[in-house]
Amino acid sequence: MAILQEKMLFMGLLIFCMALMVSSLKRPYTPPTVAHLTDYFPPVSIDKGFSNFFGGSNIRLLSNASMASLALDKSSGSGMVSKNKYYYGFFSAAIKLPSGLSPGVVVAFYLSNADTYPHNHDEIDIELLGHDKRNDWVLQTNIYANGSVSTGREEKFYFWFDPTEQHHQYSIIWNNHHIVFLVDNIPVREFPRNSGFSSVYPSKPMSIYATIWDGSEWATHGGKYPVNYKYAPFVVSFADMKLSGCILNPTEQVSSCSKAGVSSSDPVEGAEFVRLSEKQLEAMNWARRKLMFYSYCNDRSRFKVLPPECK
Repeated sequence: MAILQEKMLFMGLLIFCMALMVSSLKRPYTPPTVAHLTDYFPPVSIDKGFSNFFGGSNIRLLSNASMASLALDKSSGSGMVSKNKYYYGFFSAAIKLPSGLSPGVVVAFYLSNADTYPHNHDEIDIELLGHDKRNDWVLQTNIYANGSVSTGREEKFYFWFDPTEQHHQYSIIWNNHHIVFLVDNIPVREFPRNSGFSSVYPSKPMSIYATIWDGSEWATHGGKYPVNYKYAPFVVSFADMKLSGCILNPTEQVSSCSKAGVSSSDPVEGAEFVRLSEKQLEAMNWARRKLMFYSYCNDRSRFKVLPPECK
C-alpha cells in the first residue's frame, strides 16, 4: 500500500512538473512598451484604397469594406493591390492568419514596383510563412533594390503571440532615412539608408500588395513541406489598412512629397519617423535577441563576402 501511495505521489508530481513546463513553453513573451505609431493614421476603406490583383473569386469585403478575407484553395490564391503608387510612407495592416496546419502557405503584405520596373524593381516585404506540425508561423522580412533579387536580405523571426487567434498589426516605415519593420508597433528590423551603399536602398515609387498564395517550393523548411489542400481553404483576414505617404501622380510621374513646402507633419518626415527612439531601440533589441533566428548578415555559408551593409 505504501509503495502504491509513493508511486501515485511520484506520478502526481511528474504530471504537475510537466504541466508547468508546457505552461512555461506556451507563455508568451511580454514585449516592451513603445509608442503606437499606428494610432497616428486613419484607416482606409479597402474598396477605396485597393483593387483586386488576382483570385477575385477568393476575395470578400466585409464590415462595409473595413475588412477583407483572402483565401487560398486548390484553384487559386488571391491578392489586392493599392490603387495608388507611393514614394515613401507609413503602411500598415492588421492581419489574422489562417489557423490549423498551413505548411507552404505564404501571406504577404509588401511594397513592389515589379510591374513598372521588371528588370530593376524594388521591393519591401513582410512575408508570413505557414507552419508544419512542429513549428509556428514565421515572420520573414526582405528588401530588394534595383533588381538585386540574387541578394535576398532576409531576416526571420518567431512571434511572441499566436498570430492566428486575432488581428495583429504589421507595419512598414519607408522614407529617406530608413526602412523599419514593425509588429504591433514593436520595431523588429531597421535598414538605414547609407550613402556608402545607396544602390541597395529602394528608391522608386511602389504599390502596396496584400496576398495569400502557394509557396510550396520554398516557404516551409525550404520546400520540404508543401501546401496540403486537404486543409483548404486557407483564409487570411486583413483589416485596419493604413496607406499614408507620398502619392505618385501617374500623369506627371511626380509624387506629392516632391512639391515645395512639404510640412513638418508629413507622415514620413516627422520626428517619430526620422529615427527610432530609445524605447524603440530597446524594443527592437529585445525582439532580435529573443525572436530572430536567421539573418542574412550572419550567413557565411551563403555569402563569401557579406553584403556591404552588414559590415
